[in-house]
Amino acid sequence: MNKKSGNPWALLPLAVFLIIFIGSGIITNDFYKMPVIVAFLISAAVALFMNPKESISNKIDVFCKGAGDSNIILMAIIFILAGAFGNVAKEMGGVDATVNLSLSILPENLLIVGLFVIACFISFSMGTSVGTIVALAPIAIGVAEKLSIPVGLALGAVVGGGMFGDNLSMISDTTIAAIRTQGCEMRDKFKVNFIITLPAAIITAVILGVITSGNQLTLDTEYTYEIVKVLPYLSVLVAALFGVNVFIILGGGILFAGAVGLYYKSFGVFGFIQAVATGISGMEDLAMIAIIVGGVVELIKFNGGIQFILEFIRSRIKTKKGAEFGIAAIVSIVDICTANNTIAIVMAGPIAKDIAAEYDIDPRRSASILDIFAASCQGLIPYGAQILIAAGLASISPLAIMKYLHYPILIFAFGIIAISFGYPNLEAKAKKASEVVS
Repeated sequence: MNKKSGNPWALLPLAVFLIIFIGSGIITNDFYKMPVIVAFLISAAVALFMNPKESISNKIDVFCKGAGDSNIILMAIIFILAGAFGNVAKEMGGVDATVNLSLSILPENLLIVGLFVIACFISFSMGTSVGTIVALAPIAIGVAEKLSIPVGLALGAVVGGGMFGDNLSMISDTTIAAIRTQGCEMRDKFKVNFIITLPAAIITAVILGVITSGNQLTLDTEYTYEIVKVLPYLSVLVAALFGVNVFIILGGGILFAGAVGLYYKSFGVFGFIQAVATGISGMEDLAMIAIIVGGVVELIKFNGGIQFILEFIRSRIKTKKGAEFGIAAIVSIVDICTANNTIAIVMAGPIAKDIAAEYDIDPRRSASILDIFAASCQGLIPYGAQILIAAGLASISPLAIMKYLHYPILIFAFGIIAISFGYPNLEAKAKKASEVVS
């Protein structure tokens, strides 16, 4: 296929998607009224009817090539496996056990700090910020009332902790999307990402500790749990850190969680099968969106849209650092428009990969930048699912939570710092490693 010259009109399908999605949200005052997959289907139709010089059959072939790209299909399969694992673990009592284990070791003089740390641990284990918030928000509300502190403060700690795991978890859909679109290993992306975001988590804990110092409460509830029900989450984490293939990790995690559930009679054999099916169906929309977006992006690329973006960036950015800021800006803008950090990474990922290749940016770094800035924006927008759910459970305005979102603000700041100072220096580490080998 011949290289297309830059064409800004090729970006029209993305503009159509944003107009439909944002417009319906503004008109209905509900950004979840318009199904994302429908908006993308309309965008795909627009992409197919553009460029009349090409035959419709040829454009369909281009669309199918992008939709069937090996990275896209692998991503879709990983999504449904992650959904199956998450639901089986939940049905066998893994979520309740993890929450109760965390609460049983909660320090009484650092309850809000403890809630943040627990949210970090649970979201990191489960790979979902929304699930973490649903599990912990009621507890956070009760703690805030007994401590006589703003409910928004307690919920802000939970939302921040939820975004920690959403950004870093080995089974998070955002992590999966970032590594698949950039072509790097999960553990390598985790190491880079963790180095950048750990200071933000530590500072958040310190801030929460200072704000709530002097507030102490003895929890009068005894939290019971079976430690074995936490082990499937830990096994997935450990296996991922050791670089085990993601299919083996998730497949083994499903069987492990299923075996625990059968042993404790949380479900029978057919209940286990149903839990797997339910988990898969819960991720079908996301898998299909990834496939459709892959086709749309390939058509945009075919028509010269990606080349236009690269030329636009090249004309204004002369350095690798500038290109990294460009990747951060693209994924941030898309997330603000779509209110979904996974979709933002899926959409921005192919463009980010081209930019990374153009400016010789390490895939581990581009994947980390995508995930950090998508997570930060998602954790800050008042119409995102995370804040809406937390605010809804407490019957307060999302704005009452936003001023306490320390962690999302700090990871944005540390993302900027990491780009500005080239931290961590992957080239130096790679050079040192090669010298040791030689």
